[in-house]
Amino acid sequence: MRIAVPNKGRLHDPTIALLERAGLHIENGADRKLYADTVDPDVTVLFARAADIPEYVADGAAAIGITGRDQVHESETDLVDLLDLDFGKCRLVLAAPEDGPIESVEALAGGTVATEFPNIAKQYFADKPVSPDIVEVSGATELTPHVDIADAIIDITSTGTTLKMNRLAIVDEVLSSSVHLYANPEVAEDPKVQQIATALESVLAADGKRYLMMNVPEGQLKEVEDVIPGMGGPTVMDIDGQDAVAVHVVVDEREVFETITRLKQAGASDILVTEIERLVE
Repeated sequence: MRIAVPNKGRLHDPTIALLERAGLHIENGADRKLYADTVDPDVTVLFARAADIPEYVADGAAAIGITGRDQVHESETDLVDLLDLDFGKCRLVLAAPEDGPIESVEALAGGTVATEFPNIAKQYFADKPVSPDIVEVSGATELTPHVDIADAIIDITSTGTTLKMNRLAIVDEVLSSSVHLYANPEVAEDPKVQQIATALESVLAADGKRYLMMNVPEGQLKEVEDVIPGMGGPTVMDIDGQDAVAVHVVVDEREVFETITRLKQAGASDILVTEIERLVE
């Protein structure tokens, strides 16, 4: 089974890091190789341009793929969205010169919009009261309104800094995007596909969580349980030969500092805090 992943750019390193954390360690994946094995003999990684991954998955060249939601919408492929991987966040926005006449979508009547995402642009204007001409460009989209190629643009922004540098103001948000795990509809329910999705989801679920272990006198267990902000009830285990129990619980990282203070006040001791690599809920 093949997983298509971005071969370069801002999505490559976070994708590889996520696969590694999920246990799918990549082997013999030297630079410029198209394929690489993983520690799972049934799983191979296919390196491709992020924009090409939706088509590879739709055509069956890869069973699943990791790429941006914007790329899937632009490709207009029919894929199953298995999981939001919660990185690579950005927005596609409609923007125009900040000192120009385009301050609303309606002001684009009879105008022109430049973009690297012509299909998304057509989808966006399909339910708008105007139908501007769409000009496809392959780069430097932000410059087009300043050289009389277009009245406005539809382009990706993360922080808005590039738009401001080019004296462009956002008129409307077209699409919000992040990196997702997608599958070919014919194999979306395959056990191996579901296994990979579960592995990735377990890594995401563990982000921002910590595992707390402590010893608690039996007579003070209720007080300790009352201050634990964990996921469900804690795990309580007897300690041989002692009038105490071992308590284990998962808590939000942001609550650890305050929780430890309250646990000690309630009678807990020998408190140990560890990171969690994966959490299968």
